[in-house]
Amino acid sequence: MFKILVVEDDPNTRKLMCAVLRQGGFEALPAEDGLAALQVMERQHVDLAVLDLMMPRMDGYELARQLRLGWEALPLLMVTAKQEAKDKRQGFLAGVDDYMTKPVDEEEMILRIRALLRRAQIASDRRLTVGEVVLDFDRQTVSRPALSMSIPHKEFQLLFKLLSYPGVIFTRLQLMDEIWGIESESVDHTLSVHVNRLRERFRDWPEFEIVTVRGLGYKAVRKHGDEH
Repeated sequence: MFKILVVEDDPNTRKLMCAVLRQGGFEALPAEDGLAALQVMERQHVDLAVLDLMMPRMDGYELARQLRLGWEALPLLMVTAKQEAKDKRQGFLAGVDDYMTKPVDEEEMILRIRALLRRAQIASDRRLTVGEVVLDFDRQTVSRPALSMSIPHKEFQLLFKLLSYPGVIFTRLQLMDEIWGIESESVDHTLSVHVNRLRERFRDWPEFEIVTVRGLGYKAVRKHGDEH
């Protein structure tokens, strides 16, 4: 059972969130502020933390920074009444992985937590499974029963990124920045070339395809088989 740390100074909200998480099949670990949260982290394993922003003694931004120092890979979901873009930006800069505004939709919170845990598992394993297809990050291979294929580094990074977030549209700029680097001299045409090479390599594979979203960018679509 996944252990979820709930850091919230309002006792009623904290109890409600813990109850929702338990109903969702998680073990909930309550903490009334950032200092209490760090004490919990020192005592036991935590799989994900849900952080309130406005708290006494240590706010959510500072707690996120502290957690990133000691638990670099811990998924962090920030929940706050603040809805302005600058507040979200500050949260992401502090190390938060996802952001929800109050009042929180309980079903959406559970879905976001499950998505964050799945992505953390992918990052930890450095392997991604799509039906019978396995992408091995360390070996840079794409395999299925009776077949293993090594592909060039940039192509592998692009495929791994898209398949890690099935159905999510990435803009061309996002993909260029992440895979070629913001300082890269590579031109936009480079991305098109790599996408076309991937499509050609995996044209007959039934598990996934890379879809162009006109005017926006690209997304990967899983056609058959569930992720394990």
